[in-house]
Amino acid sequence: MQEKIDQYTAEINAFSPANADELEAFRIKFLGTKGLIKDLFEEFKTVGPEEKRVFGKVLNQFKQMAEAKYAELKEGLDSGLKTQDLGLDLTLPGDGFEVGSRHPLSLVRNEIIDIFKRLGFVVAEGPEIEDDWHNFSALNFPQEHPARDMQDTFFIRKGDGSDDIALRTHTSSVQVRMMESGKPPFRAIMPGRVYRNEAISARAHCFFHQVEGLYVDENVSFSDLKQTLFHFVQELYGEGTKVRFRPSYFPFTEPSAEMDISCTICKGDGCNMCKYTGWVEILGCGMVDPNVLENCGIDSKKYTGFAFGMGIERITNLKYVIRDLRLFSENDVRFLKQFQTDII
Repeated sequence: MQEKIDQYTAEINAFSPANADELEAFRIKFLGTKGLIKDLFEEFKTVGPEEKRVFGKVLNQFKQMAEAKYAELKEGLDSGLKTQDLGLDLTLPGDGFEVGSRHPLSLVRNEIIDIFKRLGFVVAEGPEIEDDWHNFSALNFPQEHPARDMQDTFFIRKGDGSDDIALRTHTSSVQVRMMESGKPPFRAIMPGRVYRNEAISARAHCFFHQVEGLYVDENVSFSDLKQTLFHFVQELYGEGTKVRFRPSYFPFTEPSAEMDISCTICKGDGCNMCKYTGWVEILGCGMVDPNVLENCGIDSKKYTGFAFGMGIERITNLKYVIRDLRLFSENDVRFLKQFQTDII
């Protein structure tokens, strides 16, 4: 019996099926109801008591080995068949996958936030649906101001027929909420999406993105405003970028100014982006009007402050030389792929 077990063991270890039929023949030969292992157990019944003690353990181990070998071969054969069915060649290298990219507006927004964070500004956010007080009245907009007109603002008519709710036209409403709910000093920027009822073109859209800033404390001056924005421009567009301030008007700041930079596309020589002037306006700014401070419960005799606001689309146009801002919202993969190298 021992000689048979040794012979069968060698045969089992050397067996390697080429297909399922050969494996099934192996099972029938050794593990079937009329197989060789069944014959060994029949022969074991005729063995004397002393030999049974020796061969019983050996025979059980042999049977377990044969069953384990069959299970191993079956698993390997099944895997091979599945691979063949799928037409896979496991010797080939794996398929690569295409990595996505960040949107250019997100890239520029994050860069702007990082610059101002280094100056001590925190990020504040607010709702995109605003009431008249936070969007207009608290910011010193008179009732007859053109920005209240339906041509500029998306008003939302309520069930009672009133229309004092609107999609915010600027993120200045976040400044109002911050000043109402806290006490100076404030030093924050407010990035977010805003909405205006404008015709869509290469230079305008009905929604766009802004970053506004606010700094309120004792003894804040226009000089502080100019130096802060000058530093921002040098960080974003590089040293040597020229800056100029022009007097302007905004209801919520006094005095007010618009800030221009030397055109980053033509380097000041003149192009269609800068309308051949060599300068491009990028933001509006000014000292917070005392009426706005008082509307928010802040003593305008003790505190002063400055505010500024910029459109992220305009900043991105200049940084990446993008001449049509409609590209930002069309989800054209060919356009977005250009920013793949900027993935973090």
